[in-house]
Amino acid sequence: MSEVIPESSQDSTPDTSSASSTASPGPTISDRAGEAMGKANEILGKVDWTQMGKYGKAAGIVAVVIIAQIIIKVIIDTINFFPVLPGLLELLGVVVVGQWSWQNLTTSDKRTSVLDKVQTLRKEYLG
Repeated sequence: MSEVIPESSQDSTPDTSSASSTASPGPTISDRAGEAMGKANEILGKVDWTQMGKYGKAAGIVAVVIIAQIIIKVIIDTINFFPVLPGLLELLGVVVVGQWSWQNLTTSDKRTSVLDKVQTLRKEYLG
């Protein structure tokens, strides 16, 4: 049997002098950062800042809605942790819907009143 020595196990030292002689000095990090900041200032100079209030309000509303949804999810997960509470809350929901239906949908006058309210809200919010 012959022993074969793989090339990776042989000792080889890289020549560091040739690596340093081929590298050319380039722009420093501070030069690159200065260029990037100059380009950013140029781009930001072109922005119409009078319209940014609208975008800020929209972003704030979206952020508040996301945070509210996370809080609601945590609360619902906590409620679902207890075995009796989800069933009781479901029963409560059925009772509330039944009570509202009894108060608002039993006669034709009440039904037309609810329909008118829905149409008014629809026109008000959807135009």
